[in-house]
Amino acid sequence: MLLSLLLAAFLLLPTAVLLLRGLTRQFLPTLASPVVRDAVWVSLSTTGCTLLIVLVFVTPIAYLLARRDFRGKALLETLLDLPIVLPPVVAGLGLLLTFGRTGLLGPPLALAGIDLAFSPAAVVLAQVFTSAPYYLRTARAGFASIDPDTEAAASTDGASGWQVFRHVTWPLAFAFVVEGLVLTWARALGEFGATILFAGSLAGRTRTITLAIYSALESDLGPALVLSAVMVVVAALVLLTVRLLAARTGSR
Repeated sequence: MLLSLLLAAFLLLPTAVLLLRGLTRQFLPTLASPVVRDAVWVSLSTTGCTLLIVLVFVTPIAYLLARRDFRGKALLETLLDLPIVLPPVVAGLGLLLTFGRTGLLGPPLALAGIDLAFSPAAVVLAQVFTSAPYYLRTARAGFASIDPDTEAAASTDGASGWQVFRHVTWPLAFAFVVEGLVLTWARALGEFGATILFAGSLAGRTRTITLAIYSALESDLGPALVLSAVMVVVAALVLLTVRLLAARTGSR
């Protein structure tokens, strides 16, 4: 029991210190400062794009993996899950060597007038690469949990394949989809290693909240404390949301 209390104190104390140091009288003025405001805007805009890309392009893959068996499926699932265990710095290096100016696809992209590295688009690509597997796993579990007999009943009643998906499959999997999007957004919001290697830390363009915290540590601790407190609150809300969604899906 004592060891459990010590472990709990060890895990909670740094978080409590961040909140005590960040949530002071200077919290609101610092939150409105250009440094913090720009970092929040970059993070919100890029993570919003990331969620849209993941929802549109990863949902069909999740459905396919949940409903179809084919040769090489296990290998494909392993490759798609790889970014979860891959160190973010390694992911950033891979993106840079692939999409950078001198990377594998850099020259063809340059001929098309596209320069991805060290741009807001690079932030989005880094976030998608590192966070999409979280949505894929959750959405895949949601589609796999649906009883095929329920969909078969709708088909028997004359519903087309699209109508079955829209009115039966999607509503039943929706809670899983939302949970996956929440996890994806949280992972994208906290992304650091791949972003700083592939997108850099340009104020107002590619400097996200995590990069702004790292940058502020070298000059002014105030913004770092405020942004850290914001991240703690956001993390708590994300965990609460995921738990509520998990309880909802578990009760079905």
